[in-house]
Amino acid sequence: MTPIDFRTEPGRYRHWRIVLEDEIAFLVMDVDPAGGLSPDYELKLNSYDLAVDIELNDAVQRLRFEHPEVRAVVIKSGKENVFCAGANIRMLGKASHGLKVNFCKFTNETRLAIEDASKNSKQIYLCAVNGTAAGGGYELALATDHIMLVDDRRSSVALPETPLLAVLPGTGGITRVTDKRKVRRDFADVFCSTEEGVRGQKAVDWRLVDEVIQKSKWDETVKARARELAARSDRPRAAQGIKLTPLDRKISDNGITYPHVRVEIERERGLATVTVRAPTRAAPATLEAAHALGAFFWPLAFARELEDAILHLRVNEPAIGLVVFRTEGDAQSVLDHDAFLAHNQDNWLMREVRHYVKRVLKRIDVSAKTFVALVEPGTCFAGTLAELVFASDRSVMLVGKRDGDNRQPAAIALSEANFGFYPMGNGLTRLQTRFLGEDESIERAKAKIGAPIEGKEAQELGLVTFAYEAFDWDDEIRVMLEERASFSPDALTGMEANIRFAGPETMETKIFGRLTAWQNWIFQRPNSVGEKGALKLYGSGVQPTFDRERV
Repeated sequence: MTPIDFRTEPGRYRHWRIVLEDEIAFLVMDVDPAGGLSPDYELKLNSYDLAVDIELNDAVQRLRFEHPEVRAVVIKSGKENVFCAGANIRMLGKASHGLKVNFCKFTNETRLAIEDASKNSKQIYLCAVNGTAAGGGYELALATDHIMLVDDRRSSVALPETPLLAVLPGTGGITRVTDKRKVRRDFADVFCSTEEGVRGQKAVDWRLVDEVIQKSKWDETVKARARELAARSDRPRAAQGIKLTPLDRKISDNGITYPHVRVEIERERGLATVTVRAPTRAAPATLEAAHALGAFFWPLAFARELEDAILHLRVNEPAIGLVVFRTEGDAQSVLDHDAFLAHNQDNWLMREVRHYVKRVLKRIDVSAKTFVALVEPGTCFAGTLAELVFASDRSVMLVGKRDGDNRQPAAIALSEANFGFYPMGNGLTRLQTRFLGEDESIERAKAKIGAPIEGKEAQELGLVTFAYEAFDWDDEIRVMLEERASFSPDALTGMEANIRFAGPETMETKIFGRLTAWQNWIFQRPNSVGEKGALKLYGSGVQPTFDRERV
């Protein structure tokens, strides 16, 4: 199977167009039926697969970085009488279980990126539903701040997955209906059980959309509403964006290399080692210098590479269940870049960089892999890169250094970035999640900002799981990794997903910790994907046969 590539750019889009009108961008969905990942299905009626969503994710990122003048984004359809029919059903019926789950996960992350853009970048999203929005099509609308529905007696919104396919609106639909739109429980029950959906004033009354607009006033009202949203934004009208240049990536049978990230794959062990390099040049002296670096500004550059590596491992290397994080280079250089981000955090570009790193770290949090961080001499788990330690399921530090090793002893260093730059889906930092209910532990860690924290002290402060002497290191690491690889991948996925998100439940943790888990289970049940299941028989005219026992 050809590996799925998450890299793209507007010149290669087949499904989306970006139309710019001063401070408003129109993100037009016009899906090419023949443009899916596989020739086995057609993407009719603006239905989508991962190829469509890869482009959408890219467009959302580029609007944030390349177009600071854009203050409002309107998502609309380029086709008459249909907004979006949702995830392509033929694709879902033919896809492997793993591909279905990873498709839903990536789609969820893209929806969350839209919400993050509205909230944190003040690039506020509006959805203009000019036709039928069903399933994932309505879920796309739900990700925006304001939903408009044309009142033409045909256009509607619907989440028909349960009656039609025996699955759930699994890219966040149910959760956003109840938690974000605050639709009443009984109305939500009726809505999610109705194939034809809801239209007109009832959609407004049930809070499924914000307003319905007569067709004769549609275009002018959409633009007027977009201008109102744009007026709420603080994005700079005169700033110059930066170009997200193509990633420099080389893939071999056993690894991937980028300028700042290296992935080494050992398939016989089911293991990948991801090494992140510290910046080799000093932090910029001025904002103008950082802007001139563009996509080569280190925090942005390494984050883009790490994101691509994580997505590649997630989708193209499903049998690699264990990922080891290593770092190399000058820890002080990482801290200097963190200090630059902190000092200039009100600048629009530094804000975008910070939130981008946050979203990449979140991709680690929700990946079905075991993550282990190894802190050894010569590593630079400092500041932003220390987040890889706190995002890992376990972390191990070598005490001191090995005989004959002239490098500095293994150490962790903290920066301001570890105390608020990169919150998890639960709204807490990784250190707050680590030290849940231990405010004194947070304060002890904060007192160490900027200082190297070596083995025993790091363990005493709770910053690593274990600290081993050099004579024990090799055996302890070997046993730990071999033991982990011997466990059931299914049990580990469930265990890790439950442990990682301690603390308050949010819409985001519900989506990944609860909704996705249920969809994962339902995608394996014969009522949906069996030979007589609803997803397999959809469109055939044959009624599905259900196992009627409730589980």
